[in-house]
Amino acid sequence: MAHMIEIDGLTKRFGPVLAVDNVSFAVSRGEVLGFLGPNGAGKSTTMKMAAGFLTPTSGTARIAGYDILEQPIEVKKRLGYLPEGAPTYPDMTVAAFLDFVARVRGFSGAEKAGRVKRAMDLTQLAEVTYYPIETLSKGFKRRVGLAQALLHDPEVMILDEPTDGLDPNQKHEVRNLIRGMAAEKCIVISTHILEEVEAICTRAVIIARGRVLADGTPEELMARSRHHNAVILTLADAVAAEAEGALRTLPGVATIERASAGAGNTVLAVFPSAGKPIAGRISDLFAERKWQAQEIKVERGRLDDVFRAITLSRAA
Repeated sequence: MAHMIEIDGLTKRFGPVLAVDNVSFAVSRGEVLGFLGPNGAGKSTTMKMAAGFLTPTSGTARIAGYDILEQPIEVKKRLGYLPEGAPTYPDMTVAAFLDFVARVRGFSGAEKAGRVKRAMDLTQLAEVTYYPIETLSKGFKRRVGLAQALLHDPEVMILDEPTDGLDPNQKHEVRNLIRGMAAEKCIVISTHILEEVEAICTRAVIIARGRVLADGTPEELMARSRHHNAVILTLADAVAAEAEGALRTLPGVATIERASAGAGNTVLAVFPSAGKPIAGRISDLFAERKWQAQEIKVERGRLDDVFRAITLSRAA
């Protein structure tokens, strides 16, 4: 896969503050990269530099092979960018704003009208076509910003918090839209919402204090969670104590945590050693002892565990 985004040693200082510290990574066509970090981690600053809207102190980036410093116009032709806050012209109507963006992008006549209509259809803006942007809700303003980013059908999209302000139904529609575009494009989503990563991303980069601390697929990151391959058992209180005792002696079991589930049931969270699968051994034990579980669930892992461990580490 050819790299459509190449981030090469990007660094940004604001006076004495080092906001982004030598960040490097690459993204290929067909990837949806979640760029994760806590508030103030340097996500938006990195994305602004990658999009050519903020000059780096050092380092550079290439979009579809074009350098942001040496070939900024070529970069912007191939890039769809949804910045933080989705700035627009608030006194313009939605239709007028998108028409303006289309003209700036060099479209005219029937092609311009077609581009505007397609962008509005994809982002479901028809009902607010002639509303001034300043009168729209935060969710609709975000969709206007997304419409301008995809209007010219760019090869590369950088989206800063694309579902910010959207209700659950709108989030679902935007995620479906991103999934639908993903195969033919290279998409980066800057976010602090971990749910976004599990829902639509094929890969995630975690940044904190301006530095990249982790890079992998959601599955690879979740495998670093203590909950990876943990088995959650809901048992009747009558067998819970005996089962817990037997489980503690089972090879591969590291620890067990117990909680009351109410209605005469107990929940046992059985954590494996080194994240290795133990569900089969537990199933064999229960079959041998003829115990019945109300519910058995094997965890994939929890991104929030991994995110906290990585971003709060003092050594990071």
